[in-house]
Amino acid sequence: MAGRTTLLALLAGAAALADASQGDREPVYRDCVLRCDQWNCSGAGLQHFRSHQPIYMSLAGWTCKDDCKYECMWVTVGLYLREGYKVPQFHGKWPFSRFLFFQEPASAVASFLNGLANLVMLSRYRTSVPASSPMYHTCVAFAWVSLNAWFWSTVFHTRDTSLTEKMDYFCASTVILHSIYLCCVRTLGLQRPAVASAFGGFLLLLLAAHISYLSLVHFDYGYNMVANVAMGLVNLVWWLGWCLWNQPRLPHVWKCAVVMLLLQGLAFLELLDFPPIFWVLDAHAIWHISTIPIHFLFFSFLMDDSLYLLKDIPVPLKMD
Repeated sequence: MAGRTTLLALLAGAAALADASQGDREPVYRDCVLRCDQWNCSGAGLQHFRSHQPIYMSLAGWTCKDDCKYECMWVTVGLYLREGYKVPQFHGKWPFSRFLFFQEPASAVASFLNGLANLVMLSRYRTSVPASSPMYHTCVAFAWVSLNAWFWSTVFHTRDTSLTEKMDYFCASTVILHSIYLCCVRTLGLQRPAVASAFGGFLLLLLAAHISYLSLVHFDYGYNMVANVAMGLVNLVWWLGWCLWNQPRLPHVWKCAVVMLLLQGLAFLELLDFPPIFWVLDAHAIWHISTIPIHFLFFSFLMDDSLYLLKDIPVPLKMD
């Protein structure tokens, strides 16, 4: 995720300026891109580029100008390092060493593994929990929403474009809101289905308004960050409050509480924001790697809780 080194900068929307990074402001970088574009991205130069470009790069949407930016980025980084300066960012991102068509290999692989963990636990959940359990359909829906989010996270870190960035951000917001809805169903909806349905409709309207503003009015990084932090805090407080209230009679809720605390704690890894180790592993990638085991623990909680409800409620309820 784009941004400088402090949470304040993120909340202020400093990352919103795509051309505000130190590296892409450098004349040497701009001149390099201009020359490369003139020489290699038109006429015979463009034909030569296309004839030598690997097919997997063209299928992933890498253009001649993209390649110019990539090569000139490393020219600029080399000059910075030789002069003893710190590594600069380019277009809101640290320089990453591309692997095949993967723009940010570590984050892309970590996102894929998060999705795989969700898929494995979804399969276990559906195998272990009968469909008659009151929370079955809501939990399965949450798993699919999460899978969709990790798919787009993988795509975004593979190839950063305006579309893939928006899909990554929007789907991440959808996961948070669905977790809030999941909590609402568990805490209120089993006894008051109408309340859960109305609240679910409200969350859908909230998501639609959020996406509409970012898509049609202004893609504001600062607003998006504040909105997701606010949603995350609601999710954290609601789940933790329910866990503390029910811990004496529901021993398995400790898993949910640990998950919520870990998610909030691990999010602070984003604040480290250091240049990538070996030009591959940055704070964002480490954050994605660290969340992989959390899916196993949370779905373990969902399985325990769904099976508990199946035995505890004499007349099965169904929440879609």
